[in-house]
Parts: sequence; structure tokens; C-alpha cells
Amino acid sequence: MSNIILGNPGEKRFLMGNEAIARGAIEAGVQVATTYPGTPSSEIADTLAEVVEKTGVYMEYSTNEIVAVETAAGASICGARAMVSMKHVGLNVASDALVTLAYVGVRGGFVLVCCDDPYCWSSQNEQDNRYYALLANIPCLEPSKPQEAKDMLLNAFQISEKLELPVMMRLVTRVSHIRAPVILGSLADKRKTEHVRNPKRFVMVPANARCRHLVLLEKMGQAKEISEQSKFNSMYGRGKFGVITGGASFNYAMEALNMLNMDASVLKLGFINPLPEKTISDFLRKHAPILVVEELEPFLELQVKAVAKDWAPKVKIHGVLEGFTPRHGELSTRIVAEALCRIKGKPLKDYRISKVSHAEELSPRRPPSLCPGCPHMASIYAIKVAGGPKAIYPTDIGCYTLAYQPPQSIGDIVICMGSSAGISCGMSVAVDNPIISIVGDSTFFHASIPGVINAVYNKHRFVYAVLDNLTTAMTNFQPHPGTGVTGIGEITKRILIEDIAEACGVEFVKVVDPFDLKSALSTVREAIKHDGPSVVVFRRICAVLEIEEKRRKGEEVPKYQVDREKCNNCMACIKLLGCPPLVASGGQVSIDEALCVGCGVCAQVCPLGAIIKVGDKKV
Repeated sequence: MSNIILGNPGEKRFLMGNEAIARGAIEAGVQVATTYPGTPSSEIADTLAEVVEKTGVYMEYSTNEIVAVETAAGASICGARAMVSMKHVGLNVASDALVTLAYVGVRGGFVLVCCDDPYCWSSQNEQDNRYYALLANIPCLEPSKPQEAKDMLLNAFQISEKLELPVMMRLVTRVSHIRAPVILGSLADKRKTEHVRNPKRFVMVPANARCRHLVLLEKMGQAKEISEQSKFNSMYGRGKFGVITGGASFNYAMEALNMLNMDASVLKLGFINPLPEKTISDFLRKHAPILVVEELEPFLELQVKAVAKDWAPKVKIHGVLEGFTPRHGELSTRIVAEALCRIKGKPLKDYRISKVSHAEELSPRRPPSLCPGCPHMASIYAIKVAGGPKAIYPTDIGCYTLAYQPPQSIGDIVICMGSSAGISCGMSVAVDNPIISIVGDSTFFHASIPGVINAVYNKHRFVYAVLDNLTTAMTNFQPHPGTGVTGIGEITKRILIEDIAEACGVEFVKVVDPFDLKSALSTVREAIKHDGPSVVVFRRICAVLEIEEKRRKGEEVPKYQVDREKCNNCMACIKLLGCPPLVASGGQVSIDEALCVGCGVCAQVCPLGAIIKVGDKKV
């Protein structure tokens, strides 16, 4: 897998957008790459992690996104080229550092690659992070395909060093995860690094910050000149009718125009902050009406209308604000085609085009579920039985979030990474119900520790259940501080969750194996009775990793089956546990041996002892 992004200049590779970014980082001579994993951005760092020995790139999975930005910034200030990657909600965490980093500036090129997720394929919201570029007042580029992503990244580093500013690159899921041919370029030499002391520039006390804000504004004026000359702003097609677009939206627009055989001129914007106002104004004076095609917020539309006010006030500009394209979900070729036909006054039925209009119509109807043998199912069973119907269950971001669906049906609120602790603090003040908060191991390290400290300091009473499966499973099994292994496979100090909880002042801290249901149940019940915050760590390796390890060692994976003589088809195993191999058909329960991983939790849940190991008895 690692060799996919390695090769000589001129060679062609079939790369995912995120892999193209990784290759671009190598070509740019990136010395430090940091991240916190999150879909749709995860493959960028995962790919780099596989080639660190061959490329010399330092790569780390940081504790969270703000630490990732700070680490990359520290390297950049010393002259190294640095890249940080994250998903869109990660920038909420990192924004505190990023906005002020724009004031102090950088020395070596610094590029933040941020991957948005329209339609919430794997996220809790659809926020449009182009607005962070406006907020932080930094340049922003947006590619539409893998080749452009790689080439644009190289340009982003050049812009960053020319202006001494952080530069943002915004991708979306359909650019991060599509594959296309990519021609490899040459590799840059690594930079010489040193720290040059300059407190007036880098220490943001108010007196210095006021001066640096003026510097930032001046540099963004220079960025506007660069934007006007950018090769990533380009024109396509011919016609009086105009389309302004960029990024993945450009692909939908071009496909719709081709399918409709409609004449139009298309202005594709790749440099999206600051926008090239002169380029846009020239386009507006020559074309009318205008359709702005973009996903989610009217980021381009509002700015194009502002330009039009001064340079082409009579030109009609349509887009998100008038409902020509939606403010939620992903675009599709049909949605753009409908918008084009609406402007042209022609019914879509006159054209031969697919009736599929939304991504949701293409997505599978089966909701995602926990894997067979996932230790989280056992943990959640113990939590739910011990807590009972009156308990409140704040949960968090991770695999276990999927347990809000039947049959586990646990999880009363989810907001953002680490929020379960803070939410529980507030609930403990407002109600007398037992509160059992659920969080994963990686999320605990990412953002939960301040909430735990708050709970101890303010004497909030709730159980904090940390589901520790020894990996960051939801985003492709990246390591974290609790695994004892770095992102490039080096052995390091293993930081235990229970040690952190005790250091925060939690008096009741216990570690249990979720597959030992009897012990897990009694521990949670004991924790509920504790007068104050309590932490129960449910520790069991992720089922996928455990099976892979057993197969590598040649160990047999046990299977379970239903003893027909004892089973009365009460469905308790399915209703209470819901492990995917448990199947109800024709009023009878059976176990799909192809899916069973032999955890044996269902045998402990069955009230009749009707689930046994294969081979223990013929059935």
C-alpha cells in the first residue's frame, strides 16, 4: 500500500484525493506532518505514516487538533515545512491556535488541509469551513480532483512562504475519497531549520497583537494580488450564460452542462480566499445571468454579489440563497441540472438525465452497526443493565455512538469530541437521575480530561465509562497515547486512562474486562453508589484487531451455536446484546458462524444457557 504514492517524476498513479495530498507533501519537502484522525481526512496521515522511513517525513498522530496545529506551527516557525490535516469539526478544536497563528505568521511553509463532510457521511454536522479562512484571514485554496489537490498543495506552500502566513486547503468527501490518475512530480530538498528569536512578532501580548493585525491585513492584500494570477482560477466553455463554481461543485456543474448540452461559460475558482475580484468582475460584465454552484453555505454567492454591486449591478446572480441549490447535503448532477433548467426556463423532462437526485438515494438503507464481537456491546450491556431505565446516558464521538440504535438504544445526547463529561456535569446539577456517561479511549485523551477535572473540582456526581479498545477504531485503527505505540510504529510510554483519572482527583477508579459481565455489572453498580465522580475503564482490544492477531498466530477462532433443546426463542440475546451474528428467522434464533468471532458474551447474556461453543454438543 505504501508504494502507491512513491515513484519517479512523470510516473502515473491511480490515487485517492487524500493519497494525492500525501504525495504532494512529499514532493513539497514537508518535514513535519501532524494530525488527529477523522474521516474524511484520515488517509492523508495514514498514507504518510507508511512511508516515513523512505521519505524522512516526521509524522505524528497528535492528542487532538489544536495540539496538531501547535506542533506543526512550532516546526514552521523554526523554518521547516509543516502540514496539518483534520476533518472539518477538528478545526473547531484547532481554531484558537490557527486564528492567532495568522497574526504571528510562519517561516517555513505551513498548510492546513481541512476535509469537510457534506451530507454528514461520518460526522455530526455539515459545517462549511471556508468561513474559517475568512475568520482567520488566511489564504484558502480548493481542489476539484486528486491531480489538482497534489499540485495545489505545492502552490499552497509557495504562497505560505511568500506571505509568511498559514494557508488553508479545503477538500470535501468527494475529493478526498475519489480516485483518479495522478502524474507524480519531482521531490523537493528538505529545508535547513533554526530558531531566530523575535518576541515582538511571536509573543501575542495586546501591544504586539495590534501591530501584527495590521501586518496580517497588509499581507492579505498581497494575497489578493496572488489570487488574481492563480493558475487554479480558470475558464471553461462558451456562452453568454455564466456559471461560477469551484472544488467538487465544479465537477457536478460540468457534468450537468454536458448532459444538458447547454452552452455556458464556467469560471472555476480554485483560490477562494481572498477571491480574485477583478477576475470575477470581468466575468460578470460579460455574462448573464449567473448561477453560483457550491455546496452548503453561500460562501461564493455572497461575495460574488458584493463584487457585482460595484461592477455589474444589473446582472442576476442565483444560487443557494434563492434555493437553486440546497444549503444541506451533497450536490448531485441532477440538482445542478434542475437549477440550470430553472434559469433557462426549460423543464428537465425535456432532457435525458438520471432520476437519481440525492446521495441518500444511492446510499445503503442498512444503518452502520458495531462489529461482531465488539467489546463495546458487552460494555454497553453492563452499563444499561446496571443503570436501569431511569439512568441518563450522555455519549460521545466514536464507534460506540452507533449504539444509540436498537437493540442497544443507549445514548441520550451527543455533541462533539469529549463533550460527554461536561454535559454530565451539567445534568448532575439539574436532575437526580443516575448519570452514566460513555466515552472512548482516543476521545478521552483528545478532549475529556478538562471535563473530568471539572467534575472533581465542582463535586459533580456521575459515572464516566471509558470504553478502551486500545485503538482509534472508527477512523482506521490509528494509535493513541494509551496504546504505547506512536503513529510510525515506535514503542513509547503507554499512558493509562486510570492513571490520568486518579491524577485528576477521581477517588473511584476501576478497570474491568467487559467480557466478564458479572464483574462489569457489579463494578458499574458500585460506581453509581459512589458519592462523586467515578471512572470505570472497560478495557478489551478491538474485535477486528484481536481476530487479525489470532489469524497471524494461527490460533483457532472459537464459534458459538444455539442449543435447540434449551432455547425457547425468547430473543433476549438479540434484544439485549444485538451482536450481528445473532439472527432471528422464522421465529427462531441462530448464530451465523461466518460472522461469529467467539467472544462468548451472548452465552453469558442468555438466561437459559442455550448458547454454547461449537463442538461442546451436537445440535
